[in-house]
Amino acid sequence: MNPEFADTNLFLRYLTNDVPAQADAVERLFRRAARGERALITTPLVIAEMVWTLESFYALPKDEIKEAVLGILNTPGIKVEESGLVLQAAVWYEEKNVDFIDAYHAAWMRARSIDVAHTFDRKHFNRFEHVTTEVPA
Repeated sequence: MNPEFADTNLFLRYLTNDVPAQADAVERLFRRAARGERALITTPLVIAEMVWTLESFYALPKDEIKEAVLGILNTPGIKVEESGLVLQAAVWYEEKNVDFIDAYHAAWMRARSIDVAHTFDRKHFNRFEHVTTEVPA
């Protein structure tokens, strides 16, 4: 079965139920994927966009957003590329109170044994024990 891309708005409609007819349609699609009738796949960028929207537009707290990400990662029939990095990012996002993107990049760095980040955003990157920040001079 060929994979089919799942975009950000599917997850947002399903999680927020702000457009009930669309949320119902997404639920039906997810059920078909869980039964093996569809092979859905998405990317870390979709998850990052979803996190940003849930945080900025819907004003959800980090713990609820983390749970939403974990729910997606554990939904049968939906594959998230780099799911291990996304999982670590979701945990650090809440645990270290950092932006999801920064948490993802810290996870990405650790997976590649990169320990120096050149950044002006020391506030967040300094919360990761395995990251040394350097500000360009």
